[in-house]
Amino acid sequence: MQAFAELLERLILTPSRNGKLHLLKSYFAAAPDPDRGYALAALTGDLRLASIKPGAIRTLAEERMDAELFRMSYDYVGDLAETVSLVWQGERLANRPPPLSEIVGALETATRAEAPRLVAAWLDGLDTTGRWALLKLIMGGMRIGVSARLAKTALADFGGVSITEIEEIWHGLAVPYESLFAWLEGHAGRPTPDIAAPFRPAMLAHPLIPKSDRDNPEAIDPALITAEVFAAEWKYDGVRIQASSERGTRRIYTRTGDDISHSFPDVLAAMDFEGTLDGELLVRAEDGESVAPFNALQQRLNRKTVTRRQMETHPAFIRAYDLLHDGTDDLRSLTFRDRRDALEDFILRHGSPRLDLSPLVPVTTLADLDALRMNPPAPEIEGLMLKRWDSVYVAGRPAGQWYKWKRDPYLVDAVLLYAQRGHGRRSGFYSDFTFGVWKDDVLTPVGKAYFGFTDDELKQLDKFVRDNTIERFGPVRSVTPALVLEVAFEGLQRSARHKSGIAMRFPRINRIRWDKPAAEADRLATLEALLAE
Repeated sequence: MQAFAELLERLILTPSRNGKLHLLKSYFAAAPDPDRGYALAALTGDLRLASIKPGAIRTLAEERMDAELFRMSYDYVGDLAETVSLVWQGERLANRPPPLSEIVGALETATRAEAPRLVAAWLDGLDTTGRWALLKLIMGGMRIGVSARLAKTALADFGGVSITEIEEIWHGLAVPYESLFAWLEGHAGRPTPDIAAPFRPAMLAHPLIPKSDRDNPEAIDPALITAEVFAAEWKYDGVRIQASSERGTRRIYTRTGDDISHSFPDVLAAMDFEGTLDGELLVRAEDGESVAPFNALQQRLNRKTVTRRQMETHPAFIRAYDLLHDGTDDLRSLTFRDRRDALEDFILRHGSPRLDLSPLVPVTTLADLDALRMNPPAPEIEGLMLKRWDSVYVAGRPAGQWYKWKRDPYLVDAVLLYAQRGHGRRSGFYSDFTFGVWKDDVLTPVGKAYFGFTDDELKQLDKFVRDNTIERFGPVRSVTPALVLEVAFEGLQRSARHKSGIAMRFPRINRIRWDKPAAEADRLATLEALLAE
């Protein structure tokens, strides 16, 4: 357990991607089985320990100290695991740091009544870092800057194999992955789980114009984009998915390989085909034809169960972009032109209200495409995708093959109203910011953002919050409404859940307007006007 705790602490303090990869590879090389497998499952979000909940952890801490003092400490720190690890008053017994495998094994079989006693004993035997790591392991949601894909990339580097090889068998492997590590260390062959409808790693696109060149009118060579070289499609505002149906098994994956099939049984039921599609998961609007805003799709995402009513009011469907497998035929080595021909034929055979074809956009001049990008025929379209006709389907983000050309983001000047402490390596800073615009003579909140700024800007924002706090509400601070933030966002939609009546899509802080008075921030009417566009 102590080695795992040290790994987490070093990961959270290491900002660079290569540095994190080095730490992960070193841990996989040094840690024994099955500890390293359980650590990997924790990092990828595949470890499920259901015998104890956060409420029970809080109760344990309050039994060891004054409950009001704990509440104040929790309000100040803002993270339950970090708070308990710092304030835990251990009992001086013959304690020892338990192995990671012992903890997982005990909690997998413990009852709800037994689990708190086990956790208390382990907390007694660990130091502050060990306690924090134990609680993160139990409660999940580590927020240490390591994604599931980064962990798999480290595995691939550790074993000298491609990440594609790992991702193609991942869903057929069982925690603690002993057969996987045996293969990566050369002690056994590659595991060959008999997986029906496996995930095939997705092909991704590069931005056509990098963020640094958005204001450069000559960022794109007009001769680059021609109808002979590139196909164009609409980029819909949904969830990129892979739909696979093989040997009676049907699955829907996100582009990172997460299985979300349970949230879309209506779509699964319509996947009456043998093959694998790449496409966009969307929800139909009330008219039954157009695409509903992303907010409608959010009502279906991440639900353990979906009611009949939800499926009726938010009918999901797949808009197909590409065909990876047609029956047992693997089409990924074919060109996009050939795959597109095969996809059109596939949709003719299997199309339904739950499965349709993404239309191509005529490629004429760069100016015409630019106009379409900025003024698409529906607000649920984010821009354009450009794909080389001769591109084969390969995992990752190959250079020069596919491009995404999104609409320029909307910008609004808003006033900082509230701030909340972050998590992980940001837990010492106020990094989650709620902002508002003017409605009559009152500022009304319209969104929340927690990225878009540099580390230096984060420190400046944190200092502003500390110097200008008016009130405290637990971990949240209300500040003097004086700082204007230029907020970028992808779109707006009406929302009854928000006081302002609107919700922003992907808001982020684009710039800190130290130079602008709060009175000159935008008004709610400006945002409401965008809803009508």
